[in-house]
Amino acid sequence: MLLSAREVTRSFGSFVALAGASLDVGEGEIVGLIGPNGAGKSTFFNCVAGDVPPTSGRIVFSDVDVTHASASAHARLGIGRTFQVPATFEEMSILDNVMVGAFLRHHHRGEARAAALDVIEFTGLKALAQAPAKSLGTPGRKRLEIARVLATEPKLLLLDEALAGLTPGEIQDAIALVRRIHAKGVTIVIVEHIMEVILTLAERVLVFNQGLTIASGKPREVVNDPAVIEAYLGRRHARDPGAHAP
Repeated sequence: MLLSAREVTRSFGSFVALAGASLDVGEGEIVGLIGPNGAGKSTFFNCVAGDVPPTSGRIVFSDVDVTHASASAHARLGIGRTFQVPATFEEMSILDNVMVGAFLRHHHRGEARAAALDVIEFTGLKALAQAPAKSLGTPGRKRLEIARVLATEPKLLLLDEALAGLTPGEIQDAIALVRRIHAKGVTIVIVEHIMEVILTLAERVLVFNQGLTIASGKPREVVNDPAVIEAYLGRRHARDPGAHAP
């Protein structure tokens, strides 16, 4: 098992963002993580990536207990993640932004630059390598963030709504990129509200609601689960699946 996160709880004062969520991910999987807004998905990613420690529970990655390890320790072990709102160094070039990630594995500037250029070409940003990050629109910023994370050479990539805000054509391009990343041997957990993305990419899906895992299984089975329908649409729709039909 590449990742084993068990009974992960995270509280902020009296507010419980995660209430014992669990996820096991085998090497080479693409796992979808869905749920309504406020379900705890990003908080779970924060715990797995080491950005915040869980209040309780245990996280093991590549047989190493990383429950209370730093974010940099998680990254060095091979956990990479994107954020819902891409964070870029606005005045720096796209190449320099990606080099920031490459320096994790390559400590000499020339090596980091070469590695970053490879990633930029792989992600389709080669023509823009010298452009400042601030020149990019939403699709480019999301692709740049993926490129910077890929430059850290992750074993596990956590994609947090990396395809949100894209046009249908841009979504198809992004799906193709995720597939290419997976084909390189990277295990992926993807949080996404666009169900087309989950149904297309994920081999297995978990559903969070109110900080708990309420369903898991194959994508089409999960999206038809009454508990999942209720979590997204309300109890009336779970009782009567046709209630929202035109």
